[in-house]
Amino acid sequence: MERVAVNPVSWSLGLGFNQGEVVSGASRTLYVSGQAATAVDGRPTHPGDTGAQLGVAVDNLEAVLREAGMTLADLVRVAVYTTDVDALMPEYGVLAGRLAAAGVAPTTTMLQVERLAIPGLMVELEAIAVA
Repeated sequence: MERVAVNPVSWSLGLGFNQGEVVSGASRTLYVSGQAATAVDGRPTHPGDTGAQLGVAVDNLEAVLREAGMTLADLVRVAVYTTDVDALMPEYGVLAGRLAAAGVAPTTTMLQVERLAIPGLMVELEAIAVA
């Protein structure tokens, strides 16, 4: 698989994402449902702690990727949903750091929503991976 970053502007690189990516030669695509800070029984974890919830959401995202034989390095798209952008931004390094460690800067969108599906959740990650 070959990935080519498309960045007509560079400000996004400081936040850890590309404006676009051209992917060619890929053989498999994984569409990942929203992953949040839930325990194995589906209950929310770390109420009121945005950074901890983001960390668990990334852990859960990695678990889905691993089950599919992929890693964070295969991500080409991440959508971040949060109930509070202002609370999430100081904690965003939790996600950006793990993506940087994987050597990837997938296209990203962050949206503030009124609430997530399960009360108490503050962050949810949706993703697309290509390998």
